[in-house]
Amino acid sequence: MGFFDKLTGTRHPEAGAEPRSAEEVRSALLGLNGPNVPYVIGDGAAHGADLVAEWRLAEPAWQHVFVQSQLTHAVRIRMRLAGDVPEVRAVEESWEVTRVGNPPRLRTSATYTRGGGRTVSRRYTLQRGGGESGRLEAAESFGFDSAQLTDPLRDTALASGWTWRGVVFGKL
Repeated sequence: MGFFDKLTGTRHPEAGAEPRSAEEVRSALLGLNGPNVPYVIGDGAAHGADLVAEWRLAEPAWQHVFVQSQLTHAVRIRMRLAGDVPEVRAVEESWEVTRVGNPPRLRTSATYTRGGGRTVSRRYTLQRGGGESGRLEAAESFGFDSAQLTDPLRDTALASGWTWRGVVFGKL
């Protein structure tokens, strides 16, 4: 892996991996959807891509998770399936979000960034530890990581024998 690949988040499949067809990769990526994941993957034609993956920020069932996480950035990944190469070209875009109202809800701001990044949010509570010591211990009560969106997409592309190419500059 070269320097630029590291910078863009590009990963290559295992040597000798037989690439699947573009339609199989598309189906595999769409197959990541489910009611228990905090993202949704769908058609990306409206965003100039083949597929788009983004957080379920607007869905009522997930709003409490994103508010509780103290999330500061909304993330969208636009993907183009380049079957001739074969690679999934991915552009990660993010916007700052703020909490407004009571009960709090997320609102996006005009601040926009393009390129790979990672948002991690953890919440800890103090509690008395078990055993004889009874010391205070920090226990994670909530965790959120933007890799929950990126990793399954990238791993699915790699398992399909395709390169995951992060695009920072130029067209998708």
